[in-house]
Amino acid sequence: MMRTRSKMGRWALNIFAGLGLLYLFTPIFFIVAFSFNKPKGNFNIAWQEFTFENWMHPFAEKSLTQALRVSLEIAAVSTLISTVLGSLIAVALSRYKFRGSGGINLFLVLPLTTPEIVLGSSLATLFLGQNFIDFGFTTIVIAHIMFQVSFVALTVRARIRGFDWTLEQAAQDLGASPMRTFMKVTLPLILPGILAAALLAFALSIDDFIITFFNSGNVVSFPLQIYGAARVRIPPQINVLASMILFLSVAILLSGTIAGMRKEAAKTSAAKPKRRSLTKSA
Repeated sequence: MMRTRSKMGRWALNIFAGLGLLYLFTPIFFIVAFSFNKPKGNFNIAWQEFTFENWMHPFAEKSLTQALRVSLEIAAVSTLISTVLGSLIAVALSRYKFRGSGGINLFLVLPLTTPEIVLGSSLATLFLGQNFIDFGFTTIVIAHIMFQVSFVALTVRARIRGFDWTLEQAAQDLGASPMRTFMKVTLPLILPGILAAALLAFALSIDDFIITFFNSGNVVSFPLQIYGAARVRIPPQINVLASMILFLSVAILLSGTIAGMRKEAAKTSAAKPKRRSLTKSA
């Protein structure tokens, strides 16, 4: 009886997991599928005919290509800055205990809980009161860093939570300087968390619409361009460029996963001869 209930529970769990994955991947499937569609009108919303022509000319829409280039530049700059700041904040909060650390934790969570329309309008009001900065590329980067830092800091901090800080002390006892200890001991161990946080920050930046809309000025990002073009026409190049970004993200994730698996396999294979030698000596 218990075994039957256990099997039914596993089947139910698998079914719910499958439905959840289907719900998540159905929109992605339609985006990729319609990148091979040849629409007869201005809107690529109904399947007409299969074609590779869209992928042979992915940058045919100059406005979309320019907007994508702007979004990639914004995402690259904001991700670089937010990754450095967020990682340093995570290390400081995890390693040191000081007065006011609880308040910093609260400020890290605030951008995550604040609605984007509130955050975007607040930043726009702030920039309007300043005379030395105009709306455009710089204001978008600053706005993106505002919410990216929180995601990076919390992601890296989750990775550092199980870190053994005595490793740093052991390295310094052997004569290593604090900087060399961080570069040779701490950084390699927390690097997977930093890379995951950077990828998350990049994805959040490249598809942000609301905060960018309030602080863009005359700069048009990829989401803003799609929003404006959707009223007139939806070319298949939108699906092609979105699919290219998707495939690139998947490739980066797979390469990171494979590299991690190879590293773990190398560690395991290196540990086996040591165990055998210890067994023989015993």
